[in-house]
Amino acid sequence: MSKHTIVVCDHIHEDGLNILQNTEDVNYVYAADIDKTELLNVIKDADVAITRSSTDVDEKFLTAAVNLKAIIRAGVGYDNVDMEGCSKRGIIAMNVPTANTIAAVELTMAHMLSCMRKFPYAHNQLKQDRIWKREDWYGNELFGKKLGVIGFGNIGHRVALRAKSFEMEVVTYDPYIPSTKATDLGINYTNNFQDILDCDIITIHTPKNQETLDMIGEEEIAKMKDGVVLINCARGGLYNEDALYNNLKSGKIAMGGIDVFIKEPAIDHPLLDLPNVTVTAHLGANTKESQKQIAIQAAENAIESARGIAYPNALNLPIDESKIPSFVKPYIELTQKMAFLSAQIDKSAIRSISVCARGEIAEYLDSLNTFATVGALTVSSGDEVNYVNAKFWAEEKGITIDSNVMANNTSGYSNKVTVKITTEKGTTSISGTVFDENVQRIVEINDFVFDIEPKGKMIIMRNNDIPGVIGEVGRLLGDNNINIADFRLSRGKDGALAVILVDEKVCANTLKELNSLEAARSVSYAQI
Repeated sequence: MSKHTIVVCDHIHEDGLNILQNTEDVNYVYAADIDKTELLNVIKDADVAITRSSTDVDEKFLTAAVNLKAIIRAGVGYDNVDMEGCSKRGIIAMNVPTANTIAAVELTMAHMLSCMRKFPYAHNQLKQDRIWKREDWYGNELFGKKLGVIGFGNIGHRVALRAKSFEMEVVTYDPYIPSTKATDLGINYTNNFQDILDCDIITIHTPKNQETLDMIGEEEIAKMKDGVVLINCARGGLYNEDALYNNLKSGKIAMGGIDVFIKEPAIDHPLLDLPNVTVTAHLGANTKESQKQIAIQAAENAIESARGIAYPNALNLPIDESKIPSFVKPYIELTQKMAFLSAQIDKSAIRSISVCARGEIAEYLDSLNTFATVGALTVSSGDEVNYVNAKFWAEEKGITIDSNVMANNTSGYSNKVTVKITTEKGTTSISGTVFDENVQRIVEINDFVFDIEPKGKMIIMRNNDIPGVIGEVGRLLGDNNINIADFRLSRGKDGALAVILVDEKVCANTLKELNSLEAARSVSYAQI
């Protein structure tokens, strides 16, 4: 069995390392403790690299990494990654943007409370100065205050919900979401930015780009009420730092809670000299829980990209993920996985690939089609096929690609994607949807209803619906030392379909034995 080499260039949580170490088709290389010059010799064999901020993915790195297909930046920021250099070499760069969500949300609330009650200063007076003066520390309550949330994405909406639990009045501004995303949660939505500037407390949760850089400056602060409190635990530069300093100093802004700066480390920043600022050293992701989740997601994403299955949170694909709604991304990943699974169920020559969609996701059929094509062709073409050349490969092989919108909704899912792959032997149809923000599920395989996470090793068995089949399958797999992790069975008018998740890889002989069972019609093995 050929192995994919994954090099870990920087320190990540041990749970992520354990995943890599225990994955049978991964050659895991730990290079976090070696000199960065020596790393250039190690990286030449890497299919995928995992980095953090300590390793610069620059010209030297990319020149040395002659076999590199993908790079995972284990965290949100990717300032140390030469994105243009990666794209020119066909290297897909990814980050891990959501693993620190709760940590960032809770830090925002901590700054909000610290600003209102001045906890750091009260703490220092008692602990360091040993002075007990309660009269110095009359703060304000969050109760009844009006909070403005700029950006209602993964972090912003969670901050808003927590603020609601403090019985605050919350209003959000985000022109890139439907208003119902906020109003369905009991949050006021506005498309008038002045409504945000009228709030008692303002917190910002947007990406940093040309549109949001210096989003709050002198002009905006002048329109705010006197004594406003500003919080920034997102990106340095969203608030103009000169304007922030001047208005904190004058008292127009009563307090500021700041975790991020334009230039870091910010050990000499003027804001540190002001008595009405609570500051932290970019601690948004600094919880043990988030570091664990970052490492786990980085490891899992590295494995998926090494296998060519999916490229979660890719930063330099033909599709600009920053310009599509966040709900689309998990559907894109799910579509590729369903196509990849379908092509493993029936490994004969593909004649056509079709993607059907229902709901809002149907507006992104072109993107879904590209990812489905990559997923379907990866089984036969490996890493030679990518998002740029997939349709050319399909055309060269005489494969028809099409897409259409489902006409009616009888399934009960507001958004649903179906991938149909037709081969010389027949058609395999797999449907899926996404629950909450990123709970991907396969809900149908060839009209059989399921609820399956698209992940892991699985046996797909079509059989006659007669007594004793489950027992026979369990006995046979047990005799072959294969542990069943889950057994999903769906029954229809013409037999049954089982999806059996297993812990061990299934060899050809075991599949042959399963196929020889009297009730079996077809048996396939797949791994996502």
